[in-house]
Amino acid sequence: MSKTIIIENREVGPDHACFIIAEIGINHNGDIAIAKKLIDAAVDAGADAVKFQKRTVDVVYTKEDLAKPRENPFGPTNGDLKRGLEFNKAQYQEIDHHCREKGIMWFASCWDEASVDFIEKFNPPCYKIASASLTDDGLLRHHRQTGRPIILSTGMSTLEQVDHAVEVLGKENLILLHTNSTYPSKLEELNIRVVLTLAQRYGVPTGYSGHEVGLAPSVGAAAFGACVIERHLTLDRAMWGSDQAASVEPQGFARLTRDIRAIEMSFGDGKKRVYDSEVPIMKKLRRKG
Repeated sequence: MSKTIIIENREVGPDHACFIIAEIGINHNGDIAIAKKLIDAAVDAGADAVKFQKRTVDVVYTKEDLAKPRENPFGPTNGDLKRGLEFNKAQYQEIDHHCREKGIMWFASCWDEASVDFIEKFNPPCYKIASASLTDDGLLRHHRQTGRPIILSTGMSTLEQVDHAVEVLGKENLILLHTNSTYPSKLEELNIRVVLTLAQRYGVPTGYSGHEVGLAPSVGAAAFGACVIERHLTLDRAMWGSDQAASVEPQGFARLTRDIRAIEMSFGDGKKRVYDSEVPIMKKLRRKG
């Protein structure tokens, strides 16, 4: 049986309510006002947490990558875009204050060691490690040194690579998320049964990070036993930005959380019984041969 992980004041694992993460990521487009609106939307939708992404641009990307031409709202190069999407300390202080005011926890995917150190100053309840970082042993170890729970996405990775990452991280306070890293993902490539494969193979809580269009697969993953569901949140899927099309708008995210909670309520305990509400119907309709 998988362990229960404590993330701030929430128990995450089998037999506990699904931990629902609204991934804001870079959908704020570098605008703190949009970030706050997304936090508010996550709160209104009933999400348990919001998640951002943090990068030290000059560490994560090469000079060649940053110099590549790429027209964007911040300038003509890829570097202009990457730097424009990063919030500074003062902006993250605003995010921290706003989340505390709204009563929702927040954390981040950190793509390099310096970003972990940066986010650590805000006392996050946990860390998320992106699929792209799964093979970065140094970054995995740096996360583990914080002593905080870790949520690891396993997209675009073989089981052997996941084996190694789990060996590096250890299974204590670890949650694994199955995901397909295509944005947006094709339904026939979601392979949600891997949520169970990971749970059986590693004996830790497992979940699903969805990048598909629509809500049904994510709700299905929760019914399948996913302890965590993560979806990108956007104010408008037509907004500029690389992740917007694979994201969920506020009304959709509210439906997602509603449907997951309805499924959880309907699970029951597995014991077959006749409910009092059924007795009058039984007396009226039951026939004996």
